[in-house]
Amino acid sequence: SWCRPVGGIDFETTEPVHWEIGRQGSGVWMPTVPPGFWFQASIPRPLRWLWSPLDRRYLRAACLHDYALHELRWDRVSAAAPFATCLQEDGVHRWQALAFTVAVIVHKWWRQ
Repeated sequence: SWCRPVGGIDFETTEPVHWEIGRQGSGVWMPTVPPGFWFQASIPRPLRWLWSPLDRRYLRAACLHDYALHELRWDRVSAAAPFATCLQEDGVHRWQALAFTVAVIVHKWWRQ
């Protein structure tokens, strides 16, 4: 496994995480997330009965999103692009991926 739980919704990468932007074979890679990076699988508490933050299908997307936001300093919309694509690659239905993507984009304004 490439990550481990560290408590609650927090996880830590245990090996590098690579992700090719766009379609496989594009040759365009997002900067590698290094081992030891902490990230969160943030799903609002009232919705956790429906979607578990521990579901492995969400973790790689959450890792890439948090890395893009916090380490690469991408804006929320730019960080949402790999998040959305990665969710679908990892087996999340496209409508659910769309809902999650909208949520991560508006999260900043929602919490204010």
